[in-house]
Amino acid sequence: MAAVEDRRDSTTGALFGVKLAAARAVGIASRASGRGGGTTLPGRLLLRWEPAALGRLGEGLDRGTTIVSATNGKTTTAGMIAAVLEAEGRSLVHNRAGSNMTWGVATALLEQDGNEGLFEVDEAWLPEVASALDPSLVVLGNLFRDQLDRYGEMEALAAGWAGAVEDSAGRTRFVLNADDPTIADLGRDAGGAPRAGVFYFGVEDPSQALPELQHAFDAKHCRRCGHPYSYERAFVGHLGHYSCPNCGARRPRPDVAATEIELRGMDGSRVELLTPQGPMRLELPVPGLYNVYNALAAVAAALQLGVAPERIASALAGMRAAFGRVETIDVAGTPLSILLIKNPAGANEVLRTLRLEAGEEGLDLWIALNDRIADGHDVSWVWDADFELLEGAVRRVVCAGTRGAEMAVRLKYAGWPVEAIEVEPGVERSLDRALDGARGRVFALPTYTALLELRKLLSRRGLAEEFWR
Repeated sequence: MAAVEDRRDSTTGALFGVKLAAARAVGIASRASGRGGGTTLPGRLLLRWEPAALGRLGEGLDRGTTIVSATNGKTTTAGMIAAVLEAEGRSLVHNRAGSNMTWGVATALLEQDGNEGLFEVDEAWLPEVASALDPSLVVLGNLFRDQLDRYGEMEALAAGWAGAVEDSAGRTRFVLNADDPTIADLGRDAGGAPRAGVFYFGVEDPSQALPELQHAFDAKHCRRCGHPYSYERAFVGHLGHYSCPNCGARRPRPDVAATEIELRGMDGSRVELLTPQGPMRLELPVPGLYNVYNALAAVAAALQLGVAPERIASALAGMRAAFGRVETIDVAGTPLSILLIKNPAGANEVLRTLRLEAGEEGLDLWIALNDRIADGHDVSWVWDADFELLEGAVRRVVCAGTRGAEMAVRLKYAGWPVEAIEVEPGVERSLDRALDGARGRVFALPTYTALLELRKLLSRRGLAEEFWR
């Protein structure tokens, strides 16, 4: 009987090996074709042929797996953690191209060698990926409204995340954003008691608080009792210092806290931190308070993964911006700075950063709004983003994309001068138009699929490295 079982296991293993080889060959062919799909197609096929492949491949990661998820910032946060761990000489399997559903994670596991996993994971796919990989650490940054036609209300995602946390409790450590009430509450059990193995991060610097709550304010009611939260201050959307006047639930004290923040526009920021290992100073090359939050998550994760504070600070100071997240590319002598926008909270932080960059002549902008599947067909979110922040600060803007005309209408009602707004739907023609009329740096604000089109165009012109290779 034992011999029969051994032969069966051997046959099963051999068949799995054949499927792995076939999927890898498809990936090689896909990238050679230049049509894209190299980060998704191999994993899609493998999971179709072998539904349990994610878990089987994950068993080889003997140093454990870290999963990062958030509505905004998961690519950058994962990139920051990767920079730190690679500076330590650790061998990572990482879906750095940003393909963050099951097939993207499967492709990374299929094609990369390493003994430690680091995966950014789409919000809706977090429970499935966590179940398959049984991660040693999960980093959860925020939950905002995003692509309502795909995901529904954020409460549905929060319920899925709560189930995933419950399933992993006792085996997995968690790094959670203390300033997001929905995320912070995951660190408590059903009775409200703190879970073991939870590590919080947050902002303590009151100088960065918003003068009032934004339209992109999503976490309004206590998940414990349904009563409206009371906010002492808010920093990004609903991220801030809050409490429930009814049941007493409140923001937990962060283990990693930003006590002093200096935002320097596109030049980045300086951040003073308090950590369990003592004070730290970060010099971040990426701009905005939203990237301070990403860095806090990365610091907290790296500390949990055993990295020394001085190594963390050094690695973050030298990191490169993630794909499309504050990249600057020279186009015939004109700097083109690319800042992804995809929902109200994220767009507001980009707009806050650009307000610091507006000189006397005003900003030159290229904004591309698409409504394809990966963007979400519902683009009504642009009316909740505070484009009014740049009223009086824009010299010229070219609106592109499948819904470029609607973006132009939104900007008109934001108080931007009509004579400064142009509409040219095509990505290539509109970009050339924006660059030709610029007096200095052009800021490109694309939604996700427009970002891919833009990056492909720049690669074709030899101005940027092909990202998907």
